Amino acid sequence: MRDLLRAELRRVANTCIWSWQGFQAAWATEKTLRQWTLINLGSALLAFGLDLSSGERALILALGLLILAAELMNTAIEEVVDYISTKSDPRAKKAKDCGSAAVAVTAIAGGVAWMVVLLG
Repeated sequence: MRDLLRAELRRVANTCIWSWQGFQAAWATEKTLRQWTLINLGSALLAFGLDLSSGERALILALGLLILAAELMNTAIEEVVDYISTKSDPRAKKAKDCGSAAVAVTAIAGGVAWMVVLLG
């Protein structure tokens, strides 16, 4: 049992390390990730500065993190597509465009949440 627990803790530790390495790699090369991070920091400061309920604040913060997750997934898609081929292909364009659209839709969801919170 003790060995099983150690093995699971090692897996969790490795997962954290690999996740952090992925974030660092994206941070170093993706201007949009840095931009969304700054926007999210501002959004979080505003969420804590305004008189919001904890549910409203949680929604704003969670959607901000989802925008970052979408941007990281978009980066992964772009990297894989570029790794597979440098040739122009409509499927590669579609994959990249869909990844970008996922970021946009997630960002729109964050904006809608802010509008509902502020106007509601």
